[in-house]
Amino acid sequence: MNAPWLGIGILSVDQSLALALVIGLGFGWFLERGGLGNARKLAGQFYLTDMTVLKVMFSAIITTMLGLFWLSRLGFIDLTLVYLPPTFLLPQLLGGLVFGFGFVMGGLCPGTSCVAAASGRIDGMMLLVGMLFGIFVFNEIYPLISGFYGSTPLGQITLAEQFNLPHGLVVFAIVAMGLMAFLVAEHLESRHGS
Repeated sequence: MNAPWLGIGILSVDQSLALALVIGLGFGWFLERGGLGNARKLAGQFYLTDMTVLKVMFSAIITTMLGLFWLSRLGFIDLTLVYLPPTFLLPQLLGGLVFGFGFVMGGLCPGTSCVAAASGRIDGMMLLVGMLFGIFVFNEIYPLISGFYGSTPLGQITLAEQFNLPHGLVVFAIVAMGLMAFLVAEHLESRHGS
């Protein structure tokens, strides 16, 4: 059987959305259990005293990458059916800067602010209000910035295509980078007594 199931008609759109809700709730629960609804814990990433964010994100990236790679190799998933968002270099660089600035200022990213809000934390609720306000403002000014929003399109690109490398080699390199990042993170935390 091939996947993604929505792409080949095994799941309807409604079933796919219901499954996404269940997965999202589960992901939020695990974030909360890992302490990632706490802005102080997340801010530790920027002070190099608590590297939980790096560990969680690299764990998710490596797990997903290895899962997709091997499920594709074994014929269980067709990677051509997995949606890959197109790259718009300058708008996404600016968006990353805005995201990073908000993360440093608030101590939470959009996902963890939802987790914090659902946990009853006031800072999470305020960040959620700010995020919704930002979405509203973006939608209101979109006609003014639509030219920039669609500028510098690179299409759907992957590291393997960009560097003309085999997919498996890129997976290996990112897994190795993740393992090195874990070692560095452990070293930094041990220096700060975390």
